[in-house]
Amino acid sequence: MIDTSILFTPVTIGSVTVPNRFVLPGMQRGWCKDGAPEDRLDDYYRRRVEGGVGLIISESLAVDHPSSTQTDMFARLDGDTVEAWRRTVGTVRDAGGAMILQLWHEGALRKEGGDSRWSQHPTLSPSGLAFADKRVGQVASGDDLAAIRDGFIRSAILAKQAGANGVEVHGAHGYLLDQFLWPVTNRRDDGYGGDDMRDRVRLPAEIIAGIRAECGPDFLISFRFSQWKEADFEARVAPGPDDLALMVTALRDAGADVLHASTRRFWQPEWAGSDLNLAGWAKQLSGLPAITVGSIGLNTDVMSTFFGEEVEGRVERGVAELVRRLSAGEFDLAAIGRSLIADPDWVLKIRDGNFDAVRIFTRDDLSLPDADMGLVGEAHGRN
Repeated sequence: MIDTSILFTPVTIGSVTVPNRFVLPGMQRGWCKDGAPEDRLDDYYRRRVEGGVGLIISESLAVDHPSSTQTDMFARLDGDTVEAWRRTVGTVRDAGGAMILQLWHEGALRKEGGDSRWSQHPTLSPSGLAFADKRVGQVASGDDLAAIRDGFIRSAILAKQAGANGVEVHGAHGYLLDQFLWPVTNRRDDGYGGDDMRDRVRLPAEIIAGIRAECGPDFLISFRFSQWKEADFEARVAPGPDDLALMVTALRDAGADVLHASTRRFWQPEWAGSDLNLAGWAKQLSGLPAITVGSIGLNTDVMSTFFGEEVEGRVERGVAELVRRLSAGEFDLAAIGRSLIADPDWVLKIRDGNFDAVRIFTRDDLSLPDADMGLVGEAHGRN
């Protein structure tokens, strides 16, 4: 029997004490209308808190800038939607949970054309590149960068007004801020790009510093980042620890409280010569708390590759690996994505050692019609 007690010890990140080590990460559900959450999204978050999740991270909210997204069913945080998000945050709080809102801009992955109220605004990105050989939209000017930065900050202020415990700045999976961090999509020569990580991280760090200045010392700021992109699973923002150190220390010095390192398989070492995964390296190099994520609890071919032959009990073995790494201090929290889509009581079942009762995620869960599941948009979240 696995001793899971460490997974159910409190941890403090910034000013927020999380009662256990489990986080619901941001995953786009498509349950918004004109950027405002529908009642079923509130119910979805509430149900996961009741199922034992300690910290809720909202799905991606497009920031208050017209280039952030033009997809109506995606969340947005501006003056028109702040009251709706106040209701959502209140639902989570009343259920006993803490919640931070994830702030996001699509950059060159933004849908082109269309007839939304934002479609007349150009798509903006560091170098007009969605990936190496795909040009989309326009290169953002210096004035554009300042306006986008201010849009992130305005949305963070609105998140605080809505009662959120903080925000997560989305810098992962090939979207705008990740496009700045990745040299393939950032070929600027104005101090915001190029070969030097210190220049590529400048805009994300300015955004974090601005949020910290406006929202104060007790407002939690997480930064989510990844190596992999939707268009390139082998991509590397930081080819080695030296570049990662430059990035995470800049984010720390700007005011980030926690680093959320998105990986596809949490058990895989990031670089040869060390067992540390990406979250482990981020914590070691920055001194900040870290959140790990990546196929925790999934019953898939990649998990059988990790655990060897096809056997029962792979959820239990995955939890054992999570306990081992957390006990070693590699990271501080674990984000559970698809497993919590499939089973809102996943955390309580792990706490009780009831592994056989866990409902295993399958791709069919992306379109289940009941109130807990619904239609899942796969954008921004493979966890």
